[in-house]
Amino acid sequence: VQLQAFGGGLVQAGDSLKLSCVASGRTLSGYSVGWFRQAPGKEREFAAVLNWSGDSALYADSVKGRFTISRDNAKNMVYLQMNSLKPEDTAVYYCAAYSGNYDQLTRYNFWGQGTQVTVSS
Repeated sequence: VQLQAFGGGLVQAGDSLKLSCVASGRTLSGYSVGWFRQAPGKEREFAAVLNWSGDSALYADSVKGRFTISRDNAKNMVYLQMNSLKPEDTAVYYCAAYSGNYDQLTRYNFWGQGTQVTVSS
């Protein structure tokens, strides 16, 4: 499965932004999906993951209550709604997919190219 993320940009602290990820090659409906991010000089970390049916999600503590992951299997799309953005949310955001359980964070093996999110203070 090929993934392509888009929707990043430059925003101010407190703003909202919605990232999208489109899949091609095969349907995403049987896959867990997630958003991961990598800030400059730091390792990639998970932000949010979602199970195949969209009814179970896991969020990093740093984004809990501000970010919402969702999916539309009919459109082969994954979304990340980001509210109350902070400068520390600045990173390259990657969408990912995995055929197993959504909470196996180190097993995600399909990756899209990243989209840059920059939050100014």
